[in-house]
Amino acid sequence: MRFERSLVAEVASACRRRPALVQVIVGPRQVGKTTAATQLEKHLAWPSIHAAADGALPPGPEWIETQWQLARTLRPARSQKALLVLDEVQKVRGWSEVVKRLWDEERRRHGRVQPVILGSSALLVQKGVTESLAGRFFLHRCAHWSFAECKAAFRWSLDQWIHFGGYPGAAPLARDEPAWKRYVADSLIETVLARDVLQLQTITKPALLRHLFALSATHPAQVLSYNKMLGQLQDAGNTTTLAGYLKLLESAFLVSGLELFSRGKVRKRGSSPKLVLWNNALISALSPLTMKQARADGGYFGRLVENAAGAHLLNGLSGPEFAVTYFRDGDDEVDFVVTRGASIWALEIKSGRPRKTSGLSVFRKRYPEARAWLVGEGGLPLSEFFARPATDWFD
Repeated sequence: MRFERSLVAEVASACRRRPALVQVIVGPRQVGKTTAATQLEKHLAWPSIHAAADGALPPGPEWIETQWQLARTLRPARSQKALLVLDEVQKVRGWSEVVKRLWDEERRRHGRVQPVILGSSALLVQKGVTESLAGRFFLHRCAHWSFAECKAAFRWSLDQWIHFGGYPGAAPLARDEPAWKRYVADSLIETVLARDVLQLQTITKPALLRHLFALSATHPAQVLSYNKMLGQLQDAGNTTTLAGYLKLLESAFLVSGLELFSRGKVRKRGSSPKLVLWNNALISALSPLTMKQARADGGYFGRLVENAAGAHLLNGLSGPEFAVTYFRDGDDEVDFVVTRGASIWALEIKSGRPRKTSGLSVFRKRYPEARAWLVGEGGLPLSEFFARPATDWFD
């Protein structure tokens, strides 16, 4: 595939600048991290080593040492470095301590190895870099594919992207929807659950985690109390278990439980989360509805649009300065609330399905400093909202 994401140029620029840092790329499975790394190698044209730890049995720390030593044997030109790409590094036991030791050694000996680390578990990768590589790394986020990228790469319409989501490897199968559904369910969802969550964490109730994901996929962009979830899940344990498992699903870029917005107060722990899946493909793959049937069902398609908006925010506003929440007070609800420092934006997503609109006015009365975005009918067109980076709307 010849399409090149903007991430490639971003990482290439970071590899060239000073001071030299370990470049870390984190993001979901099957969104093109490895492809981007391959394009990076061609972009830089440096001598390179590309190794992946994504085998059936995770390698030990000596695997990283071996790859690093191989990179040191390369002979870059005077203006170049030796590029070392370590893919799915979170699978290696104690990877961050080894990288720290080798990187510090590289700096002392004025070596020219430039490591680029790829990982598909936000929890494990970020834990490793913050605990062991503090001050030594630069983090890049490789998100799910946006509407603009799918439009440019596959010539998709907005309706296609809202239904099929943003997995580039699954895009060629979209013409055969039953095959597309099987591929996403078996090759993507099951792989992430089995290899990125269950194998790397101590999960006492693996069936519950799977059921929680399935429940989220059938309730996109909906607020569900933990007590209601307990009533629909078998062997559910308690609300603390569910909240913990929801965080694990978020660390694998599958599902987030958005918190209730509360300005200037400690958010109520255990408040009902709003379930947002990071890619609409995760919803449609487990739904019995075809794209045509989903489009004809106004209520269901409205949920898909609202979830797509939430996913657009989560994928695009992942920096530490942003927070994405929702607001609800009785029957009054605001779909999404974005905060950036002292600034507040309230977003109402209008997709044509009948619903109350009083939540926005109630929110503005309570927080008069807040600004509002009406997205959809009567406001900012959906096609324009999804076509631009999420950060553009919150300057």
